[in-house]
Amino acid sequence: MRFEEFVSLAPYTTFWIGGRARWFVRATTENELAETVEFARERELPFFVLGGGSNLLVSDHGFPGVVLHVELKGIRQDGDCFDVAAGEPWDAFVNHAVERKFAGIECLAGIPGTVGATPVQNVGAYGQEVAETIVCVRALDTKTNQVVDLAQAECEFAYRRSIFNSTERGRYIVTAVTYRLQAAGEPNLGYADLRRRFPADARPSLRDVSDAVREIRHAKGMLIVEGEPDCRSAGSFFKNPVVSAADYARIAAEAAGSAPSYPAGEGQVKLPAAWLVEHAGFPKGYTMGRAGISSRHTLALINRGGATADDVLALAEQIRTKVREKFGVELAMEPVLLG
Repeated sequence: MRFEEFVSLAPYTTFWIGGRARWFVRATTENELAETVEFARERELPFFVLGGGSNLLVSDHGFPGVVLHVELKGIRQDGDCFDVAAGEPWDAFVNHAVERKFAGIECLAGIPGTVGATPVQNVGAYGQEVAETIVCVRALDTKTNQVVDLAQAECEFAYRRSIFNSTERGRYIVTAVTYRLQAAGEPNLGYADLRRRFPADARPSLRDVSDAVREIRHAKGMLIVEGEPDCRSAGSFFKNPVVSAADYARIAAEAAGSAPSYPAGEGQVKLPAAWLVEHAGFPKGYTMGRAGISSRHTLALINRGGATADDVLALAEQIRTKVREKFGVELAMEPVLLG
């Protein structure tokens, strides 16, 4: 293990934005993670855990503490359970499961980042969430500097939420995740975009569905492809807001009854953030200096070339302000802001 100094963080993010870390460590074992936490504590430095950098916007001024790049690797299968190290690329694991005909995460294909990030935000797309398959999360508890195993219920999963990004934010460093998948299971076709890809009487395989998801994500600029400018982003920049049924009725009335929605529990409705952004006056391809909106997907704010974190945040705030003024809805940002 080596402590590097003044390392640029931009190349470690899909935004390609950000200044330098004062200290940078590549951790390949749980012991190295614990040693790095102790190093930061002894020097009273903040520390940040970096995985694939796909949901991250780093300040132009960098980070004055220690950045731990999680590089733990390995996949171990025991029956229908897969123990996967936090540093494994998520999409590679989806492909691993699909190749072995295990269902449960095929609709989560093409999502960038690492396995360790998936329980933090309860990653979900196209009708699936990782919480549906997670059995256990193994993590370093930075309060005690000991490794613990947290059962699914202890993680308190909800929409884009877990204890790791809410009540216990910063306490745990995920080192591995155990997923229970379904051998020879049927693919999930609950999402309209996917159903439209196949004839009504079709019986697509898990591979067919995972490939279709990647194609859809690519068409929306949500697949990281080297050389494509629309891909210099952190994916969806805003969460789909959940509002009361009364607020939805007001918004739908103002939109002549055309506002799309999804059920979100008793008395609540989920609104597509993309619809709110577009109807607040921000179409695909909108630009504001060196930052902009993807030409393929309204929710993806992009680095058009040479953009700074301040450029992206200025555009995000302009969008949030207009949505608030027009609809009375507060958009929450998806990416983690560092520094």
